[in-house]
Amino acid sequence: MTRDSLCFSRRAVLASLAALGATGFAGSGRAAAAPGLLTRAIPASGEALPVIGMGSWITFDVGSDQDARDVRVEVLRAFFEAGGGMIDSSPMYGSSEDVIGHGLARLGDKASLFSATKVWTPSAGRGPEQMEASRRLWGVERFDLLQVHNLVEWEGHLETLKAWKAEGRVRYIGVTTSHGRRHAALERLMATEPLDFVQFTYNLVDREAERRLLPLAAERGLAVIINRPFRRGALFDAYARRPLPGWAAEFDCANWAQFFLKFVVSHPAVTCAIPATSRVEHMGENMGAAYGRLPDPALRQRMLRYAEAL
Repeated sequence: MTRDSLCFSRRAVLASLAALGATGFAGSGRAAAAPGLLTRAIPASGEALPVIGMGSWITFDVGSDQDARDVRVEVLRAFFEAGGGMIDSSPMYGSSEDVIGHGLARLGDKASLFSATKVWTPSAGRGPEQMEASRRLWGVERFDLLQVHNLVEWEGHLETLKAWKAEGRVRYIGVTTSHGRRHAALERLMATEPLDFVQFTYNLVDREAERRLLPLAAERGLAVIINRPFRRGALFDAYARRPLPGWAAEFDCANWAQFFLKFVVSHPAVTCAIPATSRVEHMGENMGAAYGRLPDPALRQRMLRYAEAL
């Protein structure tokens, strides 16, 4: 086994969740939600989605390394055992879609899976071919969500996605960005196009989305996926060596990962955050944010003041 695997086990996930010792809000989704799992409704349908999903950029791009693939199977297993639903990927992410498909095949049918990927090509004509290739890699009959990645050739791809949705080839459609410079363009699409989902960056430090994107999503009835909730790991670099405040227990927060994630998903316009990890014990920490209480507005402000003071 590679260094990734070391001694990590699924017990780390269960121990992390048990340590919270609290219940949250349960909801009905594609499969019965785990007891106490926090969910948010997708506005377009009312379907419940766990507030913590899983990203796959970099972390699942391991090529044909069998040891690394085995570790990712265990990461996926831990995700599902903790109640996980949405897995988000893209053709841009190297071998990630292939590795996800390998893991899903090893684990068997997962009724709670909410499959989300993207179309990422400057040629609208190549979009259907690329999306079908992604479907084969994942091994799913159809995707729950297809998104235009970083607004690349969005006009052409969005027309294809609308047609696929009308034909029943995908359940939901959306657009994504991970760049603040594209917020104005994203805002225009949110205001004018028949989207189900939008995806953008929001975290304890990057809060530009609070000004227009999050309020507009609420106004338009759009589900919101948050990428980079850890600021690509920079939040851990900045805060992980500092003490977690004792009052974090007021919202059942046991570690910094949950501090960062609970801040994100406690915003009422956020549907799901998609942190990425390659380690089982970190998956346990991440999924712990989907259980217990969430901070109220006063606690959110306290979290910001504490982070700024550090």
